[in-house]
Amino acid sequence: MGNKNTLAYAQQSDNEDPLKAFRNRFHIPKLNGKEVIYFTGNSLGLQPKNTKTYIEEELDGWATLGVDGHFHSQKRPWFYYHKFSKEALAKIVGALPSEVVSMNSLTTNLHMMMVSFYRPTSSRYKILIEAGAFPSDQYAVESQIKFHNLPYHEALVEIAPKEGEHTLRTEDIVKKIEEHKDSLALVMLSGVQYYTGQFFDIKTITEAGHKAGALVGFDLAHAVGNVPLELHEHQVDFAAWCSYKYLNSGPGGVSGIFVHEKHGNNPDIPRFAGWWGHNEEERFRMEKGFKPMEGADGWQVSNVNVLSSAAHLAALEIYNEAGMEALRKKSLKLTGYLESLLKELENENLLEIITPSDTNSRGCQLSLLVNSNGKAIFEHLTRSGVVADWREPNVIRVAPVPLYNTFEDVFNFYDILKKVIF
Repeated sequence: MGNKNTLAYAQQSDNEDPLKAFRNRFHIPKLNGKEVIYFTGNSLGLQPKNTKTYIEEELDGWATLGVDGHFHSQKRPWFYYHKFSKEALAKIVGALPSEVVSMNSLTTNLHMMMVSFYRPTSSRYKILIEAGAFPSDQYAVESQIKFHNLPYHEALVEIAPKEGEHTLRTEDIVKKIEEHKDSLALVMLSGVQYYTGQFFDIKTITEAGHKAGALVGFDLAHAVGNVPLELHEHQVDFAAWCSYKYLNSGPGGVSGIFVHEKHGNNPDIPRFAGWWGHNEEERFRMEKGFKPMEGADGWQVSNVNVLSSAAHLAALEIYNEAGMEALRKKSLKLTGYLESLLKELENENLLEIITPSDTNSRGCQLSLLVNSNGKAIFEHLTRSGVVADWREPNVIRVAPVPLYNTFEDVFNFYDILKKVIF
């Protein structure tokens, strides 16, 4: 194909891309009348053009049917709304449909999961997380530990990269688990680390946690819709995610959970209950005595946020069409192309890619450590029509998303960055 460091190469790659038509299914923001280079789908995915139709259908149902929309809405009766996303979500996270459900928001769901799966005893009470986990995860874990009246600094186990390194080694995670095996109650890591973009070895970590006698869960905010997941096969105990990043389901969009069937089919697992998790055949009897539905559905609390879930279904429709396997294949090429161009600019005194170079250990995102004038460089990129993400103290996160980003986007970003650096 010739020299990769050319616009012609990028355009030819786009012409050969079997997923190229999906870009037209999204609204691309503009700056001064020109489409931006949108590299922040790892923070908020773009709006699918079918989202408006899905939401308007529910607004029409509300307007014309009122409360009867719960059972008589022609397309999607609201009473069953949580079921309409199950098949798609199961494919995306590698689960059985009964093991997943969309509900609540991400941090709420992490709390709901820890209520059930962080059950500290006098001998097993520690939680292992990565140092520098997303703040919301840190706060959730901190509050759970304190809720149980445990000494925070003793119950919290954090694992950090080796000195001089930016990412965690799987063997060090396993070693830390083994080190605390007699007192570890829960391992809860992110699937993809938000700051570095590292994709953790979920299978190996889960096996190590279970061997140590702990339960294992994951925050998949940056992993779902981004990297291949096999939660059921890998015996993960639970997981939670948001839908507004790679799943393109709107700001603050409905979250989702995974509960492995070995737990989901056990009605005796403690949980915070609500009526939507109660046996739906008896729900409207309004009787005492909580009887959880089987599977992840038994963790539901309230009835579905229909308008948010409509946006979610619109996006999942596109995911179903594209397929996770094809998206991952393009993602590897797209981010690999970005990496190859940035390697020409990489200089550890100024610019360094801190995301793993091993494609099995990353998703779409590359995190660029900028050691000098980072904020000024970021602001120049913004003025030039690049929508990326700045993370203190000195990292620019860029994420070419295979559903709507192009190889030409990647080349143009590189071209702009090269000019501002040199």
